[in-house]
Amino acid sequence: MGIDANDVKKLRVKTGVGMMDCKRALEEANGDMDKAVEILRKSGLAKAAKKSDREANQGLIMSYIHPGNQIGVLIEVNTETDFVAKTEEVKNFTKNMAMQVAAAAPICIQPDDISEEDLEKEKVIFASIAEKEGKPEKIIPKIVEGKVQKYYEEVCLLEQSYIKENSRKVKDILNDLVAKLGENIIVNRFVRFKVGE
Repeated sequence: MGIDANDVKKLRVKTGVGMMDCKRALEEANGDMDKAVEILRKSGLAKAAKKSDREANQGLIMSYIHPGNQIGVLIEVNTETDFVAKTEEVKNFTKNMAMQVAAAAPICIQPDDISEEDLEKEKVIFASIAEKEGKPEKIIPKIVEGKVQKYYEEVCLLEQSYIKENSRKVKDILNDLVAKLGENIIVNRFVRFKVGE
């Protein structure tokens, strides 16, 4: 059966799990949302069980225009309650995430958002480069694995080094905020504009 993209998004907001895993869970559950949540929980993918039942359908949309007016970002961060969405902590986090997107140009939020097809293409490229460099065949899979991790750190927002604190990843900053405010908080989506692109 065909799975509606809106249902995939709803499940992602509900659980904080990546789009591809949400789609697979909905397919397995024949489109039943509650069953899909259960499948994700059983597989250990759903974020902390106590938070995953709580939908993050409040939040903020913020814009950021980089000095020089050549790069602009729109970003949506979701929280469980309107009250938490209006806190200075969430506003600052959202603004900082918009700046992160402007500076580091991620293409998605987390590794699960990259299609298997695109990931396979990258792996083929990484393996081909390693072969051309004359690396021994038996260590090529390890090299590819390492390159995939580096690729995630370049293109996935949550895996990137945080621009204001390079020793930490963006996901660490988000986890700190969740722990501090006690709510499920997710970066739901963003769009980055650059003049001429």
